[in-house]
Formats: sequence, C-alpha cells, structure tokens
Amino acid sequence: MSYIALAALAYLVGSIPTGFLVAKARGVDIRKVGSVNIGATNVLRTLGRTAGSLVLLADGMKGWAAVALLPDVVFAIFGIPHNTARREYYEILAGFSVVLGHNYTCWLHFKGGKGIATSAGVLAALVPLALVIVVCLWIVIFALTRYVSVASMSASFALPFATWLTHQSSSRVIVTACMGALAIYKHRPNIERLMKGTESRFVLAKNRVKEPAERPS
Repeated sequence: MSYIALAALAYLVGSIPTGFLVAKARGVDIRKVGSVNIGATNVLRTLGRTAGSLVLLADGMKGWAAVALLPDVVFAIFGIPHNTARREYYEILAGFSVVLGHNYTCWLHFKGGKGIATSAGVLAALVPLALVIVVCLWIVIFALTRYVSVASMSASFALPFATWLTHQSSSRVIVTACMGALAIYKHRPNIERLMKGTESRFVLAKNRVKEPAERPS
C-alpha cells in the first residue's frame, strides 16, 4: 500500500500542468500556439523569458520534491522508518511516477509535456553528478545545433551511461535508462520533423504570443 500511495501522490504532483496554467493566466491556451506543447520550451518561445523560466523552475521542482520529500510523507503516514534500506526503491518509484504525471497529466486528457525539466528535477535529487554531466552535454549540443529537441534527446540517450559512470546502483541505471527512453519517445514528432528538415531552431520570443500554428513547429 505504501508503494501505491507514493506512486499516486507523485503522479498527482507531476500532473500539475504548470505550463498550461501559467499561459492561461496570460489569456493564452499554450496547446494552440507554437509547438502546441505545454512544456517550458514552448512557453519560453511564445510568452517570453519570464514565463518560460517560471515554468522551467516549477516543473523542475515537481521532480525534485517528489523524490526528496514524498517518500518521507509516505513513511510518516505508514509508520515506516525513514532510514529504511528500501528508501532507494521509494525514491525511484516517486521519480518515475512524477515524470509520468507530467507527460500524461490527467487534467488535460492525459496529454502533457515531454518531461525534460521534471526529469532534471528528479535527477537533481536522485543522481546529481549524472545530471551535471548530461546538462553539460545538453549545453554543448544546443550551442552547436540550436535545436532544443536534439540537445534533449542527446542528453536523454547519455543519461544511463552518465549514471553508470558515476558509480550508481544498477537500479538507478535502469530507471534512468527508462526515463531517457521515455523522453526520446515523447520527442517522436520532433524526430519526424528533423528527418523532413522542418524542425525549427530555437528562437526566443520577445514577450509576445505567436499566432496559433496549424501544425507543431
């Protein structure tokens, strides 16, 4: 029961559609502009740096809080010692569940973001050294290509290797591999556009909303 409760709580935390709510507060349905994604990148592109940074921070905090705080909440509810040897499994379950909540939020018909910022928050609590490695890789790839999608997929692919290189447990290597695979899977539309040569390079909006796009760009 404690595992089920933790998974449900972490999913609900992850399911908070931050990008949608921030955009809605500005009178914009983020699902109908730009890439039609509710994630921080689309908010940054369409509403500007302030709104995008807020969504990025909030989505990252969802991931960090799920791993760092929710296990203790569940332990308190079920009377489980906080120093239990099984804590790692609770943290891993919370991390994967919060990313699923973000990617498939129940509040928007199970259509959410791609989980990059939320995954980063999870990694900050679960495997911080591996996060540093993949963030550095993300920055290099993005600087070379100006494609957020390419940088994100490259970092996602490298994540389990970075986890292994930092001498983490096999359980953490496996879960980061699953997180990386899920992130790449959520980038399917980007992969199709990259293959067609129609993927857009990152351009920051100057605090203005783009007109609704007929298709993701």
